[in-house]
Amino acid sequence: MEIRIASTADWPGIWPFLREIVAAGETYTWPRDVDEERARQMWLVPPPGRTVVAVDTDGTILGSAKLTANQLGPGDHIANASFMVAPAAAGRGIGRALGLHVLDLARADGYHGMQFNAVVSTNTRAVRLWRSLGFEVVGRIPAGFRHPTAGHVDLLVMYQRL
Repeated sequence: MEIRIASTADWPGIWPFLREIVAAGETYTWPRDVDEERARQMWLVPPPGRTVVAVDTDGTILGSAKLTANQLGPGDHIANASFMVAPAAAGRGIGRALGLHVLDLARADGYHGMQFNAVVSTNTRAVRLWRSLGFEVVGRIPAGFRHPTAGHVDLLVMYQRL
């Protein structure tokens, strides 16, 4: 597997699993019916942000992540990132590899920390992964997410100093 900067040519490989994950409504605060153009604009971030892809040896895109500043102006020294792994590639270490890669990119870019603003508390695989990579829960928004089967669940704010 290779992790590299994404190009617009990678979008057709990202969109199917991004659409599936968002439509499920279990882990992302995006509208479940987001259209392709809006999703592309939200995921393929402009510089200085970056989007990366994890690509299998056969060229299949297994996952993707985006890295941006969490805030503008005086808050732009803290990074934010989002991650998606194709459901068919789950359990293969793609999320961990993307997480480590993006943390390295954030450090190289001079960010002082990384903050995740909305980790769905029922997304236990993600919470466990981020904790194992050094993130801690620094805040909780009670019932901040409408989960399609679990009802209103908490959103977690997670942070790691870089």
